[in-house]
Amino acid sequence: MGLSVQYLWLAPAAPLLAAGVIAISTRRQRRLAATLAIGAMGVSLICSLAAFLTTLTKASGAESYREVFNFHWLQIGATWLDLGWVLDPLTAVMLVMVTFIGLLIFIYSAGYMAHDENFTRFFGFLSLFAAAMLGLIIANSLLLFFICWELVGLASYLLIGFWYQKPSAAAAAKKAFITTRIGDMGFLLGLVWLYASAGTLVFYDHGKGCIEPGVVAQLTHQSSWMGLSACAGIGLLIFCGAIGKSGQLPLHVWLPDAMEGPTPVSALIHAATMVAAGVFLVARMYPLMEENTGAIEGVSPALMVITWIGALTAVFAACTAVAQTDIKRILAYSTVSQLGYMMIGLGTGGVGVGMFHLITHAFFKALLFLGAGSVIHGCHEQQDIRRLGGVRKYMPLTFATYAAGMMALCGVPLFFSGFWSKDDILHSAAIWEPSSGPFYLGLFGALLTAFYMTRQVCLVFFGAYRGGAQDDHGHAATNGHAGANEPHESPGVMTGPLVILAFFAVVLGFFGTPAWPWFQHYLEGRKAEFEFGNLVNAETLTLLLRSSIIVLAGIAAGWWFYGRKPFTADHEPDPLARLQPDLFTLLERKFFVDEFYETTVIRFNAWLARACEWCDRWVVGAAVELVGYVALGASWASRLFDEYGVNLGFDSGCDQLKRGGRIFSRWQSGQAQNYLRVIGVALAALLLLLAVGGKGS
Repeated sequence: MGLSVQYLWLAPAAPLLAAGVIAISTRRQRRLAATLAIGAMGVSLICSLAAFLTTLTKASGAESYREVFNFHWLQIGATWLDLGWVLDPLTAVMLVMVTFIGLLIFIYSAGYMAHDENFTRFFGFLSLFAAAMLGLIIANSLLLFFICWELVGLASYLLIGFWYQKPSAAAAAKKAFITTRIGDMGFLLGLVWLYASAGTLVFYDHGKGCIEPGVVAQLTHQSSWMGLSACAGIGLLIFCGAIGKSGQLPLHVWLPDAMEGPTPVSALIHAATMVAAGVFLVARMYPLMEENTGAIEGVSPALMVITWIGALTAVFAACTAVAQTDIKRILAYSTVSQLGYMMIGLGTGGVGVGMFHLITHAFFKALLFLGAGSVIHGCHEQQDIRRLGGVRKYMPLTFATYAAGMMALCGVPLFFSGFWSKDDILHSAAIWEPSSGPFYLGLFGALLTAFYMTRQVCLVFFGAYRGGAQDDHGHAATNGHAGANEPHESPGVMTGPLVILAFFAVVLGFFGTPAWPWFQHYLEGRKAEFEFGNLVNAETLTLLLRSSIIVLAGIAAGWWFYGRKPFTADHEPDPLARLQPDLFTLLERKFFVDEFYETTVIRFNAWLARACEWCDRWVVGAAVELVGYVALGASWASRLFDEYGVNLGFDSGCDQLKRGGRIFSRWQSGQAQNYLRVIGVALAALLLLLAVGGKGS
């Protein structure tokens, strides 16, 4: 079974239709909302699998399959703006990942949100989110991509602030929306620049698309500022959008605060949708990004910036995660760090390397977030890892699946997907010609990842449960007997998706090993062949061994500090805080980035707002008021002139005319005797005049 590209719109249309129906449903129609949302995602998954099968069966083996469907949308003068969708391996694999993980999260949400009074509205927002992301994936136009990109931002705002009655949730939603808009301004400027330079925003259009070789070659000869070509300038501006959506430095601050939304929202944002959109944007625009005019050692300026920002973000976020105490916030900073690795992979190894880690990360990070939600649900909404502990004996299935996700994220050698995708990135960074800095930063980030995830697992799942009532010595009083405050395993509707995700967190890595790089070759349209020699050559084995030692050292250090001697009370100080209190405070406070922004950017913005308000009130307002007074004075002067000049003169003339009229009207009385009397008087006067004149002569 295949899917023609002209029917690809069905994938986003199904959840969009579900969102529309749910929007007009009542709050009590909970079952209808869940059924529509889950059923629509099931339809989208079927369409996605059909599209994926199409790319497999129709690939030639020499180049990847690609089919487009474009149509006229809006006419401006004699020019048409075209939209469309594209079916290629990059689209197909993203469709399958988003719909499959999204479906599992939707099913999980039916259990997690079962007691929420706004259950119906939640599934409506989820469906809108999924529809926007799927529309973004299939887009064959940067304009359609941007439209869906902004819809993703809107849906994330609605979901992060879903519990709007909590001030922290409302603030987090506004922070996410505003921060990502900053990056989107750069994206919009790049979009406008690209349209002005290339005359089109369609990606593929039979050789005339904006990322096809002919147009890219044309853009390389157009210079911009600082000696960069138009390609590099446009690529960097578009990358600003990816910085915002994918939480890269310095616009990463919204992502950890997004934890204020329900846990399924965190899983959807961090694993399958919003943050993946930025990486996918870079992958889709890669032909533009890799243009190497003005390159440094053969690497384009855009890819150079992408690589270094990714490397710095990976280490920065990993350092911050080391000292966090909220179970979801640790995973949030882990997401920021892993997105940095994806950017390193895109910058140093290409689309196949970066996208391989995106896909594997989507599965094990969804597993970790849903596992964290299961822990929170089973531990009576407790999220502070200092007040957890010993959860594995109460929630064995959650623990087993969470451990699989943790080992995949850490990159435990050989048997977990994160090991192969992370090492693919490190291998590309190791042979990156401009610098070895990203490689060593990546190694250090891998060490920290293993350390902070081991810390989290030890504090949550091992030792004694610290979340119940405590005795006078600070020890949990619920140990050894059942109690109302003890944790409990989550229902099957929540643990079922965990098992499925754990399975994929293990097996997906084997589709991109050095011996069988099927995934990378699939994206490139090449036929993958099994070559065991690629795995056992000296260079690969050295890197795998080095990476394995780093990971195992991080796990060992985490166990030494947190597993060897478990916490017995929630107020017990962190071992790192005892060892390096100043450093721990720096990490715990997230390098004071939020405080720095509060002191600089936000304070400047507030000052600027006050200055604008003062200017509006006392300068613009005063000028407007002055003009008003001048106009009022002119109107009074006009009134005076009208009343005492024009009107008086006119009235006097009218009075004179009226008097004259009255006089003359007496002559026109219509009475014959009056007329005869006047004639007689006139005749007498005439005779008198003649008589006087005769005497004088």
